[in-house]
Amino acid sequence: MKEVKAIIEGYDHLDRQATQAALATVVRVEGSSYRRTGARMLVMSDGVWIGGISGGCLEGDALKRARLAIAKALPSKITYDTTTDDEHQIGVGLGCNGIIDVLFTPLDFKDPNNPVEVLKSCMSERRQTHVLITITGLEGNWKSIKEGDVIRYANAKSLDLLANTEIQLPLETRIQARIAKGVSAPFRFESAEGQMLEAFIEILSPEIHLVLWGHQYDVYPLTRLVKELGWRVTIVANPLKVNRKIVALADNIVLPENFTDIVFDAHTAIVLMSHDYKTDKTNLPNVVAANVPYIGMLGPRIRSERIWAELADEGTPIAEKDFLRIHAPVGLDIGAVSPEEIALSLAAEIRASFSGRDGSYLRLRQSTIHVRE
Repeated sequence: MKEVKAIIEGYDHLDRQATQAALATVVRVEGSSYRRTGARMLVMSDGVWIGGISGGCLEGDALKRARLAIAKALPSKITYDTTTDDEHQIGVGLGCNGIIDVLFTPLDFKDPNNPVEVLKSCMSERRQTHVLITITGLEGNWKSIKEGDVIRYANAKSLDLLANTEIQLPLETRIQARIAKGVSAPFRFESAEGQMLEAFIEILSPEIHLVLWGHQYDVYPLTRLVKELGWRVTIVANPLKVNRKIVALADNIVLPENFTDIVFDAHTAIVLMSHDYKTDKTNLPNVVAANVPYIGMLGPRIRSERIWAELADEGTPIAEKDFLRIHAPVGLDIGAVSPEEIALSLAAEIRASFSGRDGSYLRLRQSTIHVRE
């Protein structure tokens, strides 16, 4: 999401009288690659680019391809194959061992539906998961769509633009499967009449929203770290007690009594870090009542267990199902000592939790780093 926002900002500040641009998007990955589908790179005709489609090995060639797409005013899909021994193949010898399809789309600034404008429309709306269908290949007679078009999917009727029910039905099935998994994927289908459609189904989720209840110093390094990651941060505290550096970084400062006014969703994590026992004990039931998948409690296990026991004795026990959401002590076991290291431990655990991972060593992982279809 941070990359998308950077691309939009760069796009908005273009001198459109002197500069043209194209968007490079990774639309299919087979095997291993540094970046996954959905990685983007905005390339300007003057050679400047924002974002990236690899770890740096493909960007040079991508610059040339993007400029060519701009010159021809036509989109093109290029396949980079790093699995072969062909010394002339871009990226060979880098050890990625994957096949990557990149779509280069020249941007028509007058078109309100060009790919970046579509991304802007998604970002301007409330936090929600968006589904984008990018047309990456066509064969046969298509009147209403062309390669490079992006369709914002809301429901099955969004696909009526294709005017081909034989293809719409399997595409709808594939979209629903991707939504259920929350994972983007390519799509290809050939009709009996000889029409072929290739598309990239992208599940574009909002950034993680981290809600921190507290105003002590360690809120600052954590806020600074996760803002670098592109997350959204809300601080729950009296604004008069919050350090100016934290205020400058946070997206929002909310008074404790207005906690329930915060919009919570499936991408929100809340961490209690007031360092005051009574405050955390008072706030925990309110946090548990919020419908969020991740709740963290700073401090040693014995402290949290004491809070839970006292709440139970007072008639407000934490339900067994809610303990599945509570991480106490919060963070991964990396031997963190300083506030900055603790921030790293905490942020890493939140990322692992939202990814459905356990945060252990990658060398112990039996399957591939990224889930493959």
